[in-house]
Amino acid sequence: MSKGFLGTAAPRVADEVLVAELAMGAALIVGMVFARLRYYRAHAWCQSAVVLLNLLPILWHMVPSFRREVAPEIPGGLGGAYYWIATAHGILGTVAEFLAVYIVLAAGTTLLPTRLRILRYKPWMRVALALWWTDLLLGLALYVQWYGLPRRIVS
Repeated sequence: MSKGFLGTAAPRVADEVLVAELAMGAALIVGMVFARLRYYRAHAWCQSAVVLLNLLPILWHMVPSFRREVAPEIPGGLGGAYYWIATAHGILGTVAEFLAVYIVLAAGTTLLPTRLRILRYKPWMRVALALWWTDLLLGLALYVQWYGLPRRIVS
């Protein structure tokens, strides 16, 4: 495992995931601005791309890391910040990602039966964005808990 580039004890992949997640969080805000400006097609592409791209670090880094480092310590280890932050991040992130995928499927496709489609998108999208950003902040707290504060800005 190669050393990270943010000046912490993190491996490079953890730094890459952190930077990617922060970029995706910023892209979700840009997508929200597109919707407010009534650029709905750009909004849909931006949000959908982030939701789908987010599956990559979840499946290839976060889930294996959780299964390896955290799951064996549940429930006994939940008294320590190391484990409860990771568990809360995992649960909230799962809810946020599933909700976001559901919204993408309901709003952008005809794959869902009519009875499962959303009639009022805005409240659901706001909830998804709030959950996503809350989980992003939890992920940042988790990174700091595990590896320390970054000492360098990405160059």
